[in-house]
Amino acid sequence: MDQLSPEHPPVTMTPAPHRRRLWGFWGTLLWGFFVFAAMFIGQLAVIAYLILMQEGPFDAGAATRLVGSGLTISLSVMAGLPAMLAALWLAIRLTSTPFGDYLALRRPRWKPTLLGAVGLAVIAGGWDLVSRATGREIAPGFMTDVFKSAEASGTVWLLVVAFCVAAPIAEELFARGFLYRGWSETALRPVGAILLSSAAWTAVHLQYEWYFFGEIFSIGVWLGYLRHRFHSIWVTIIVHGLNNFAAVLQTMWLAGQS
Repeated sequence: MDQLSPEHPPVTMTPAPHRRRLWGFWGTLLWGFFVFAAMFIGQLAVIAYLILMQEGPFDAGAATRLVGSGLTISLSVMAGLPAMLAALWLAIRLTSTPFGDYLALRRPRWKPTLLGAVGLAVIAGGWDLVSRATGREIAPGFMTDVFKSAEASGTVWLLVVAFCVAAPIAEELFARGFLYRGWSETALRPVGAILLSSAAWTAVHLQYEWYFFGEIFSIGVWLGYLRHRFHSIWVTIIVHGLNNFAAVLQTMWLAGQS
């Protein structure tokens, strides 16, 4: 009875603060800017370090060559991945959904992966035919310059790792992982989320000429469909990586012809 007296009031439990299951449209957009900024800062850190390590005269021309070299681009792409992962972890940690579930980190199956690779090959082949028919380059010109730079410095292997492993992981976790997941459960629904995340993914490829934006967007829509259809981000990562590897091989061939 003493515990119910005014001197000993009953202990009340304060409920834990409710955490949202997923970020909504605006939350996904704002956190998306944060994640992209973290990746960008990680990339800039490598560039700044390499600039500071230069000895002797260093003018604007030297800076341009350094930033556009195969070694710098490879290292910056790889450095952006851990920075982006840290930002993603923070954004998802503030929800009630586990990291792996939020980003659909489910084991891929070989049939969806094969279907994705074949479909992407058809899309890329179709754009190559359009390029040839319209007299345009079938690959961005700067890619050939990057490859030649990496070849001269003996870092082609690093370029392959950056473009075919690090870049697909970072871009897929960002676009088809985080952005798609948040937007797909808003009024946009999966179709709108696929289109909007593909547009966002296209927008980050500012180094390409405007003509290639159409190809990038169409590839993004296909990868978004694979993410929606098979519920595994690893499927899109593998297919994306295979596409980039094919692009590297194509660039090697074009560099040898020039």
